[in-house]
Amino acid sequence: MGSPDNHPRIYGKKNIQNDFAKNVEQVEWKKAIIQNKKNTINKYLTLCKDEPEWLLSRLQMNWKTKHDKVYLRGGDFSHSEGKAPFPTVRFSGTRDWATNYSFPALEEIEPYFDDERGLYLKNRETGEMEWVHPSKVGHGIEGVNRKIMALVEDAAFLYWYTGDEKYAAFAAPVYDTYIRGMYYRDAPVDIENGNQQHISGLATFEVIHEQIVVSLTLIYDFMFDYLKENGHDMDMSAAVFQKWGDQIIKNGVPDNNWNFFQARFLSYIGLAMDDNDYYENGKGQQYYLDHTFEITTDRQIALKEAVRNYDFETAMWPECASYSMHVTETLLKILTLLDNATNANEFENFPIVEKATLASFQYLFPNGEIVAFGDSRHQPLPEASFEYLIANYRKYEKTEKEKQIAALYKGLYENEERGRGLFELFFYVDELIETQGKSREELIGELTSPTFYAPNVSWFAQRMGIGENATMVSTVGALGNHAHANGIAIEMYANNHVIAPDMGKGPSYWHQDHRNYYARYPAHNTVVVDGISDSEAMRVSHPFKMENHFPLSGEKNPVFRKVTFADVLFVEPKTKANQRRLTAVIQSTSGKPYVLDIFRSENPGSESQKHEYFYHNLGQSLSFINEKNQQLALAASNQLNVEGNLKAYNYFTDEQSFSSSDNVNALFKLETTANRSSVMKVWLKGDENRQYFSVNGPKSNALNKASVPEEVINAKVPALVVRKNGEAWNHPFVAVFNPYIEGNEKGIAEVTYSAVPENQAVQLITITHSNETTTDFIIASASDNGIVDSDDFYQKGLLTITRETQDNLDFLFAAGITRFSSKDWEIVTVGEPVTTTIEKCDRGFEIQNSSGVKIGIPKKFNLDYVEIYENGKLMETRKGNVDRNNPGRVDFLFEKAFERAVVVLKK
Repeated sequence: MGSPDNHPRIYGKKNIQNDFAKNVEQVEWKKAIIQNKKNTINKYLTLCKDEPEWLLSRLQMNWKTKHDKVYLRGGDFSHSEGKAPFPTVRFSGTRDWATNYSFPALEEIEPYFDDERGLYLKNRETGEMEWVHPSKVGHGIEGVNRKIMALVEDAAFLYWYTGDEKYAAFAAPVYDTYIRGMYYRDAPVDIENGNQQHISGLATFEVIHEQIVVSLTLIYDFMFDYLKENGHDMDMSAAVFQKWGDQIIKNGVPDNNWNFFQARFLSYIGLAMDDNDYYENGKGQQYYLDHTFEITTDRQIALKEAVRNYDFETAMWPECASYSMHVTETLLKILTLLDNATNANEFENFPIVEKATLASFQYLFPNGEIVAFGDSRHQPLPEASFEYLIANYRKYEKTEKEKQIAALYKGLYENEERGRGLFELFFYVDELIETQGKSREELIGELTSPTFYAPNVSWFAQRMGIGENATMVSTVGALGNHAHANGIAIEMYANNHVIAPDMGKGPSYWHQDHRNYYARYPAHNTVVVDGISDSEAMRVSHPFKMENHFPLSGEKNPVFRKVTFADVLFVEPKTKANQRRLTAVIQSTSGKPYVLDIFRSENPGSESQKHEYFYHNLGQSLSFINEKNQQLALAASNQLNVEGNLKAYNYFTDEQSFSSSDNVNALFKLETTANRSSVMKVWLKGDENRQYFSVNGPKSNALNKASVPEEVINAKVPALVVRKNGEAWNHPFVAVFNPYIEGNEKGIAEVTYSAVPENQAVQLITITHSNETTTDFIIASASDNGIVDSDDFYQKGLLTITRETQDNLDFLFAAGITRFSSKDWEIVTVGEPVTTTIEKCDRGFEIQNSSGVKIGIPKKFNLDYVEIYENGKLMETRKGNVDRNNPGRVDFLFEKAFERAVVVLKK
């Protein structure tokens, strides 16, 4: 596999050009890729015809100084010095990619540029040209070299593909110059001898950004014979690859995604190298592939060990969604490369990748974009992951699996462009297999569940409805890598958009906007305590505690589908405040769900505590009305951006406010030219010492053009801030979110909030549906031990939702309940709280229970018997017993959790 006469071997194979060319001619998308590459390279061939060194001279090198030593000061380039016998490769400018300076196009770069004054670049803010130190230019230096080497990579391929030496003659001098320049240059040294010393690559500040390695190894592989026959020092190339591989093995971050991204580059180096025996130091193909898959070092964990960080039950990677998907995609790509060399079905050694690819559907909002907690942004699942699986299944004749993944792929993506690069040319199947067509919505529905809990990232999803009625709430704590300081935060999907988005990440992880705003509490839909709630960002270990949820996580077809809910606990790290958030998605009679949010927050022992509820919603306006539907006046104010508060408050503009103890409604409106206006009506419970603020926050970097209207993609995001001076545990923030499209049924006609004088922590909420005949009665306590006791009603437990239409029960949802009694209905447990549902059906009442419970049903319904079902089959029937203390009720005993029960009425 690794002998010198076996090149190329990373992508292509030796002497297969004719067969490959015949295949390309029969596949239109492959023909288009190659023609595009020819067109691009021919343009540069013309430029080099009269000036052979045209492209070579644009490389970012120490042309004059020939410095062989590079010194960093932390994450910034400091200086270089020393003298090499040949121009050396310039090191990157800074670890931070955010910059105010623009690099010119290749055509505008000064040939052989090397000036002691730095770089002469355009300032994006002023438009003026300036001399700039390399530490101010982001990744521009490495970017130019990577762009040039990508052109050379394509030329090397075209040489192999066509046999035309003009492509090799164009590529070889540039490749030779870069290799020599890296051979004579040392690895960088951090003057401060800090963490940077342990993460730098040879060309970049992080070993996971050494993308140019891919181009270099492919050039070497495709042009191996030509380079050898035309004077290139092959031992020098091997030495550079070894130096690069050793730097990647030596440096890095061993406990997150870096292992996979480093392994990607090591796999290219390993496959390009010959067998160990061909090198005096024994560092050849086996050495670097072993360090990719088998051998763990201090800063590079072998892939066979690194995959253990997946949660093998949920298949979730312990980072935010964007990075999680990238890890899985990267692993699939590495295995595809290795399998091309071994033909041993390497995927079977890592079965988690298939499960993780399918599990990633749980990240999706109904529009096919992923959730954006932490450093994520809304984006589709990676197409490449599906292509890699399809290619593997085709290769090893796993036809049924191929059909399954191909159906998912076709349903999710509508674009006809299958690929753009060389990898796709060699590893994607020519045509996707014929499958039964399914819509994106159908596929997402099949591979997601009404609820999904991923403990290793402290994330919980709730879904309900389809089409315009599709609603989803994503609740997140802060756990894992690339997490933010956000407490218990939510994103909400409704009205065909992620209507209440997260703000995403800032321009870079080092940029002040990221550190001061995007990664901080006020940029999220959460509660801030005393204006200072905070924690570390990036590597975070502040998960919420899942107290209760319904239905079971991952349960695809629960018996009862009209309510999902989550109840989570959290201790705010900065103030040590207790927080609890109960979020329920409840289907209305219109088909459009509404969302209940009860957020409790208290700082025990603090006499002057302050709690602020933040909610960001897409749109151009935020207004307020009172219970009489009258517009409320707001006055300009400056109470949020005050000394002592987080710097994040400084980012809000256009602050207006008012104070009120009454219930109020907040109205967000999103107007577009293409669609009817989207409205989010928020029914807010009033209380003493409440202030309401309307502000505009910075744009959300989580958004993209495919997921939101053009009008708001770069617009400021309106935000509601509700301030409670004093504890907000017994006086929590209570909101009912009522999304609707203007002109459609609104779902909710009225929301009424009541109180229990003897237990103010209890929330009594009455929802009148827009049909005005159906009412939801919601009773929510602060815990499973909360008690509501009146003449004809008793509840001990967390939450009940009772729906009635003209005084007839539609359903009763009870969560965390020990006892419930009302109108001859009763739920009683032996002490352990139960979650149970009772829903009217054609034959009587359908029941689901999480544990042992006695359920009493009014005798007036003429009850006959109960059917018990397990695994979809009828297991037994039972009779109920008339309650000896209440002859108007019949009791049915369920001694354990049952999948489903039906209390049948007499005919």
